Amino acid sequence: EDARAGAASGGGSAMAQPDEPHPPVVPSGPRPSKTCDVVRTERPRSCSGMAVTGLRTAKYHLPEWHRRNAGVCYEAHTAGEQAERGRAEAKHLVKHAAASAQRAQGYSKATLGQRLQDVHFWRVELQKEIMELDAETNLLAAQKLRLERALDATEVPYSVVIDNLECRERRQPPDLVIDEVERQLMKEADLIRDIRDLLKRTIIQAATQIRSNRIQKENCELDWSDKVETYHIDDKCIGYCADSTNVQFHPSSVKFEENASTPKSWAQFSHDNISRAEQEKLASVQLRSLINNIIHDASEDLRMQRAAVSEAFDSHCRELDQAKLRLESHLQQILKDIGDEEANIENLKKAIRDKEAFLKVAHTRLYDRSARPNVELCRDEPQFRLVSEVEELTVFLEALKRKLMESEQNLKNLEETRMKLEKEIAVKANSIFIDRQKCMGYRVRYPVDLEVASYQ
Repeated sequence: EDARAGAASGGGSAMAQPDEPHPPVVPSGPRPSKTCDVVRTERPRSCSGMAVTGLRTAKYHLPEWHRRNAGVCYEAHTAGEQAERGRAEAKHLVKHAAASAQRAQGYSKATLGQRLQDVHFWRVELQKEIMELDAETNLLAAQKLRLERALDATEVPYSVVIDNLECRERRQPPDLVIDEVERQLMKEADLIRDIRDLLKRTIIQAATQIRSNRIQKENCELDWSDKVETYHIDDKCIGYCADSTNVQFHPSSVKFEENASTPKSWAQFSHDNISRAEQEKLASVQLRSLINNIIHDASEDLRMQRAAVSEAFDSHCRELDQAKLRLESHLQQILKDIGDEEANIENLKKAIRDKEAFLKVAHTRLYDRSARPNVELCRDEPQFRLVSEVEELTVFLEALKRKLMESEQNLKNLEETRMKLEKEIAVKANSIFIDRQKCMGYRVRYPVDLEVASYQ
């Protein structure tokens, strides 16, 4: 292509040598558009895109040269003004940045100081709550120890009541009844069992409350520890300044952590910890008051029931003494009646023997007279009299024998009554021994006061 262009150019120059024309004058006017700019290549082209010949191939027009020089000067002037304006803006920016940095650092220091006051406030509140909760926990632990001692103190009364019930089970059947003493002892046993169950439940409740107090105290301690560490960190941050030697760039710390709290949630967290601690402390105070009431009421109930059982024992022993005396009086009378009945039986037997002798005489007479011969066997007056005598004696003998049988039965009944009375007297003596010697003697070991025992 270049060869062809050279050939065409050579041919043109040879043809134009006799009369070479001058380049046409272009009138001054605005700069041509980009479509008319001369392209700086090995062979520049005209605005119309057609190849030119001779000296016009690598030259600008004069107006273009002037315009280009004016453009270069204008660009140099514009660049100078822009640089001067940039220097002024940089100077103003440096001054503004310095002032803004001082203000920002001062504001940050002020906010850190305010934050230190907030952290210090919550730290003091948490520390006070921790101390109060610890003191309350110790008081509740002391009350729990009282409950345990009171529970241990109920073992003796319960063993006394069970021993009384078991001893009274050894009463003999006539006196083996559900009397007032039995009912009071059963009531006392149920009362002690209820008190023991109540004390055990209260001990568990106290242990649970102590555990809750300690858990909440631990939560407050963790929060307090975080506050102390945060206070030291922010206090160290306040001491930093531009002249500090231990500061350096940490670009990664500029971003907010995803798990970071807000000031509201931060304050609410400590407030909730203190609020829960107050609730646990209030519950602990109420539980301590409840424990005092439980121990006092249990002690009073046991004291009253012990008095009721003692009164029932005294009354029952008096009744047993009176019953024993009545039985002994009846026994003396029965013994006298037995002696009289034995004498009566002897008299009846003698009377029967006497009447049988008379009956034998009458029977013998009738028997002998039945041997009279022939007409002499007459129903005379003596015969009728003897028959009447036999009938009369037979009636008396039967009556005497019936009376003898009745007397013997009466004597037997009296003997049975005597044995019953003697047995009843022995039973009463055994019951008196059990109630007075065994039961009441063993109840001396009964503790005086459960409330006092809870402090020992």
